[in-house]
Amino acid sequence: MYAIIETGGKQYKVSEGDVIYVEKLDVEVDGKVSFDKVLAVGEEGSLNFGTPYVADAKVSGKVLKNGKAKKIIVFKYKPKKGYRRKQGHRQPYTKIQIEKIG
Repeated sequence: MYAIIETGGKQYKVSEGDVIYVEKLDVEVDGKVSFDKVLAVGEEGSLNFGTPYVADAKVSGKVLKNGKAKKIIVFKYKPKKGYRRKQGHRQPYTKIQIEKIG
């Protein structure tokens, strides 16, 4: 069984036991999280789409970790003008293990 959920402006295809990285959620480590925005639920041989969301469908999971991704460098440069700007960015994320699709 699998489901397609929406969180943080992105869509994820998940099954029970999967570990996914999503945009940072305000939940403590070992806390429970549930996703109500379920776009589709599929089992063997059948697929149920929502308009836009499937009614009475929920995906629940457990927060494993809150962290930051690796640093990326944003470098702006204009030739012959002496303009240089260097900036770093680390995107925060939440690591979630999917426990139940219902």
